[in-house]
Amino acid sequence: MDFFRGLALIIILVNHLTDNPWALWTPSRFGFSDATEIFVFCSGLASALAFGAVFARAGMLLGTARVLYRVWQVYWVHIGLFFCGLLAMLVLNQSGWFPRDEVGALNLYPFLRNTGPNLIGLFTLTYVPNYFDVLPMYIGILAMIPAFVLVARIDVKLAFLCSLTLWAVAQAGWLDLPAEWWFANGSTRTWFFNPFAWQLVFFTGFALASGWLPAPPQRADLAWAAVAVVLLTVPFAWHVSIGSFEFVRNWRSDWVILHDKTHFGLLRYVHFLALAYLAWVVVGPAGARLTAGPLRRRVTAVVALIGTQSLAVFAMSMVLARVLGAVLRLYEFSFAATVAVNLLGVLGLVLTAWATGWIKSAPWKAAMRQSGGTHAASAALARQDLAEAPAGAPVPARVEVKA
Repeated sequence: MDFFRGLALIIILVNHLTDNPWALWTPSRFGFSDATEIFVFCSGLASALAFGAVFARAGMLLGTARVLYRVWQVYWVHIGLFFCGLLAMLVLNQSGWFPRDEVGALNLYPFLRNTGPNLIGLFTLTYVPNYFDVLPMYIGILAMIPAFVLVARIDVKLAFLCSLTLWAVAQAGWLDLPAEWWFANGSTRTWFFNPFAWQLVFFTGFALASGWLPAPPQRADLAWAAVAVVLLTVPFAWHVSIGSFEFVRNWRSDWVILHDKTHFGLLRYVHFLALAYLAWVVVGPAGARLTAGPLRRRVTAVVALIGTQSLAVFAMSMVLARVLGAVLRLYEFSFAATVAVNLLGVLGLVLTAWATGWIKSAPWKAAMRQSGGTHAASAALARQDLAEAPAGAPVPARVEVKA
């Protein structure tokens, strides 16, 4: 799970680097689903592992409190990410080094020109700027977990029915949420990621990790069916065929509801399930093939490290991608600059994951315990010296050591 979550975060970084040539080789260029599905599905798996035991052992009330605490954390990361991103874009503009208006490229001038109302919108999630729209979707899905757990306790099939019903209703646009409610121009733009639709892939992962759904059998016929889905999708998603064939463009326009990203179209779900099944088969039992050999083991460990700190790494990648994208544009997307910028971005993700893990491990506590043990030993020696010293003898120097 951590490996694929880390892989998704790397792909997200690559895709968010502006006009990045490497993005032409990521999954979204060959199929309807992309790294977002991987990330949301893995988040569903992780949420079941993190919260499922709390609901089972501590009850609904404390389980709900645990989920709301996570919602609170993600909410403030979203707020912080927006302001860090805005600051970074302002700094890039003010430097005078970069030809593109980075603030305008993210459509952030409406916020700067009408800050008061839009600040209210930002904090109430009724102003959700483009590019900063993944975490609000995640917040909305997390908030649904207690309700789904409660319904599943009544009947697991009823929980599946609720998930499918929400997704189906969202297809009609009846559950769209306003993204620019406070704009003076009367904007009707909605959230780019509708949480009522995207919960389907999240709760698919949640159900698998919770045992509500059995793992599918590993069979050759299913694997070949998944391969067929992936290959048949390529002509309708590959940028080359889209640009070359009018009937492909017409089909995409006529049947946008099937691959719409905002409402998580049906073909996105089918394509993702096919890819997920193939990935599950390829990595082997418990991911054994990912760690077969020293090189694979090291690469898997680094990618999995990124996945273990997904929230911090995602937030860093969003800011890093815009800054590095501006640098890449400055060097006119040369081959050397493209390689350097992409590798530097991945290195930034690795360092973020390592630093976050190190901070979470609270290394100061171990240092304090070690220091406390040293002081305690010194004090014990001092007490022994005092006990063994004859009456009237001078106090040994070690007695002055304070515990």
